[in-house]
Amino acid sequence: MAPKKPGKLVKAALEKAVEKVTEMVNPPIPGAPNSEPPSLDEPTEPRGPLPPKHDQTGPETVTPTGAPTGAPKQAKGQQGEYLTTSAGARLYDTDHSLKAGERGPTLLQDHHLREKVMHFDHERIPERVVHARGYGAHGVFVGYGSAANVCKAAFLGDGVETPVFVRFSTVLGSRGSADTVRDTRGFATKFYTQEGNFDLVGNNIPVFFIQDGIKFPDVIHAGKPHPDREIPQAQSAHDTFWDFVSTHTEATHHVMWNMSDRGIPRSYRTMEGFGVHTFRLVNEAGETALAKFHWKPKLGVHSLVWEEAQMISGLDPDFHRRDLADAIESGAYPQWELGVQVLPDTPRQTFEGIDLLDPTKIVPEELAPVQPIGMLTLNRNPMNYFAETEQVAFHLGNLVPGIDVTDDPLFQARLFSYLDTQLTRLAGPNFNQIPINRPHAPVNDMFRDGFHQHAVHAGVAPYKPNTLDGGNPFEARPEDRPFVEVAQPLAKSVKVRQSPTSFSDHYTQPRLFWQSLSPVEKEHVVRAFTFELGKCYEQAVKERQLMVLANVDPVLCKEVAQGLGLPAPSATGRPRRVVPSPALSQVGQTWPTDGRIIGIVVDPADLDGVRTVRETILAASMVPLLIAPTGGPLDADSGLVAQRTFLTARSVEFDALILAGSPPPGPDAVPARDAKAGAPGGAVDPRVVLMVQECHRHAKAIGAWRGGRAALEAAGCTTGPGIVLDDEPTNVLTKMAELLAAHRVWERFPATIS
Repeated sequence: MAPKKPGKLVKAALEKAVEKVTEMVNPPIPGAPNSEPPSLDEPTEPRGPLPPKHDQTGPETVTPTGAPTGAPKQAKGQQGEYLTTSAGARLYDTDHSLKAGERGPTLLQDHHLREKVMHFDHERIPERVVHARGYGAHGVFVGYGSAANVCKAAFLGDGVETPVFVRFSTVLGSRGSADTVRDTRGFATKFYTQEGNFDLVGNNIPVFFIQDGIKFPDVIHAGKPHPDREIPQAQSAHDTFWDFVSTHTEATHHVMWNMSDRGIPRSYRTMEGFGVHTFRLVNEAGETALAKFHWKPKLGVHSLVWEEAQMISGLDPDFHRRDLADAIESGAYPQWELGVQVLPDTPRQTFEGIDLLDPTKIVPEELAPVQPIGMLTLNRNPMNYFAETEQVAFHLGNLVPGIDVTDDPLFQARLFSYLDTQLTRLAGPNFNQIPINRPHAPVNDMFRDGFHQHAVHAGVAPYKPNTLDGGNPFEARPEDRPFVEVAQPLAKSVKVRQSPTSFSDHYTQPRLFWQSLSPVEKEHVVRAFTFELGKCYEQAVKERQLMVLANVDPVLCKEVAQGLGLPAPSATGRPRRVVPSPALSQVGQTWPTDGRIIGIVVDPADLDGVRTVRETILAASMVPLLIAPTGGPLDADSGLVAQRTFLTARSVEFDALILAGSPPPGPDAVPARDAKAGAPGGAVDPRVVLMVQECHRHAKAIGAWRGGRAALEAAGCTTGPGIVLDDEPTNVLTKMAELLAAHRVWERFPATIS
């Protein structure tokens, strides 16, 4: 008697089990568009929406006034098997408008056409004036409890877990610009605390261009594209920016950071964050201290080199957002430690001669160490970019008990600006009711009506005092932990439009930054200034900026002037002596390699070696990408699949390159098919040779075993720092991991500046 064939359910279960085993042995590379692979044919059997990918969930399902609903997070998205109108009526066709006969005019009564086109016409909202280009992720913050002696904020308590949403961004570019431009990056964090939302809205640079918020429109107008031609996009290499900063010298410190490697981060995961301003902290006893917030990435602070950044802007304008999303999807969750520099709250609000209300100044970490107070982990990608990342609204006035503002004039202006901008972008005052912005604490604000009011308010008395609503809402008593502004004494003074004298030193801290950099970082600063000023049209702008650099450091000025073909001016005074701060340099330490991307040029004759290296890379929480002449399975049995081909791969995608072989030129290695192929000839595919040469030029680690040596020879890169050769694949990878921990092989190109 023939055995029975398994039923559909059993068969499906078996297939699922096989898939699971295959996934464990051969985990997927991040980037799949959805939680299930598509079928070859268009599905016809009705079914509900696909579940979100494992790295995605929506915002917490709370009501507009902060009450948990208990509903699953995906309940905020689309529901049911069938296409409907926005009012829920099922539709039988969405491909054809309603006509008077198949060739007749469209009928006015086509309500579905009207609704569909109307909604499409209004899909876009005004983009942010600044920080328009951004990407966000959900996560959790866990307090250490170590801040209790200076700050009573409950979310900083030992082991307290707080949901967060973080948005990273560039400043100058539009939403359609590239990720890897030279620019300041925003680092904005919304903490959904049980005492209300706290927004820490900072940058990856600890200082800003201006000391007073009244100058913010000026610096942004100067940095944005020229208003006549709307070019250049997302960059500062043009006349109006340098005209402004060369005449407004308080910008010099921020300019130095922007022209350093900090202006082109390797990824958001390897980017430091700063609160920029000085905050005032309050503990349970009512004692105050001043503080500066720092985000320290667990992977270290790393950057791109300039040629890489330029290439990536064309090859993958979404490089940073893709990197963050892929890391979260693959389980390499990015982490940052939140720390504070705690400073005494003195009447003058200065520390070691540094004015703490001046946002163009830092306090070196050697003078005030950064004390860790909690850990941020990003572990979930958004389900919908618009609903979450685009509609998130940050505000510096979102404060919680224990954290207060100071009289920093830039801080004070931002308290107005961030609230004001949401009224235009999000069409009214109820933007905090959008799911991504909703507090997770109860809300009873007495605000009513307006555009996009989602709460259905009860009661008749949204005013105080009242008796008709039983007196509700009541003002909090001291024991209820309300937010109370610190009662700072105000000096007797007159109304003036001026800055304190202590704000007038615009060169000492830029000099401190320059002197704290390693030689290779100084080389990059010189190149950045030379490139940016070289893109300016007006000679006077270049000469004026050289005068600024002369007051920062004569060597810096001389090197930039030489690159511009101009004489180096003398300083207007003797530069002050500074003590370098090693914490300002990105070079010289080692860091975890989690999430690093390793390109592997495969050799079909040694797939066992490729498999071993790939599995070892995955086990080390890095991402291997196999590069072959064509895509698809590498053979019928190994289960190895090429994620990149010589046509689609480029060196800038990888942190390091391993050569398992030296493949001969493929059939598409001709200029008519692939410009990277260059002139025909040679024993090794020219695209592989180009990848090796670019990795070498960008100071990346390169390894090879056995057959891979020929590609190194063809590229002229067989010896020197960062070139790893061995007969055993695992030995190659071990040595390369050590090099990756330092990010790059900087000693490959000795610097000329000491």
